Amino acid sequence: MLLAEDLLLLLTDDESGKRQADTTRLDLALAGAVLLDLVELGRLDISGAGEEVKEGRLVVRNAAATDHPVLDLALERVAGRRPQKPAHILGHLTKGLRSSVYESLQSRGLVDRRRKQVLGIFPSDHWPAVHSAHEEKVRRALHDVLVVGRTPDQREVLLTSLLQSIDALPKVLGVSGADKRLVRSRGKELAEGEPAGEAVGQAVMAARAAVIAAVSAAVAASSSGG
Repeated sequence: MLLAEDLLLLLTDDESGKRQADTTRLDLALAGAVLLDLVELGRLDISGAGEEVKEGRLVVRNAAATDHPVLDLALERVAGRRPQKPAHILGHLTKGLRSSVYESLQSRGLVDRRRKQVLGIFPSDHWPAVHSAHEEKVRRALHDVLVVGRTPDQREVLLTSLLQSIDALPKVLGVSGADKRLVRSRGKELAEGEPAGEAVGQAVMAARAAVIAAVSAAVAASSSGG
């Protein structure tokens, strides 16, 4: 499963199929998730000192197809642009991304499309759950990390960081009051901390930090602009 797929499952109501986050924030987080998946696969990286490309730019290290249409389209879009900071790339990845991730989830048999008419004129797609076992497993894992205090694995850190960047952790975990403050505090700690696992290289650490910072900055800018 892609990070973007887990993210979208968590932020879609199982019964109504409606998204549970602001469209702009959700789409930026999905774009960040796709970039992180590509970094994890070694397709993308953040340029360092001494390279021909300016430091801190998102660069393609391996343009080979991943065999996942969501990732391959994003990789193609990044490769088609000059190297830029992650914050400047996110907006170029959001077009059609949410629908593509939903369609990927549908192909896995996890959600189904329900088309409705808004005001009797405009079509609107909802994506209720068909099977929610995987989603609940992910949600329970995040609860163990953020409420119980279990040490997270690398994927849980990435997913937590993305949800933290759009302030969606309390909603995903269904917490309130003191638990909400705890979850936000723990989410911030993980988002700003070192990735779990000795196998995580410096390049991946730098890329993760850059992408999460870019999503957070873009969300903040969209909120102030609105």
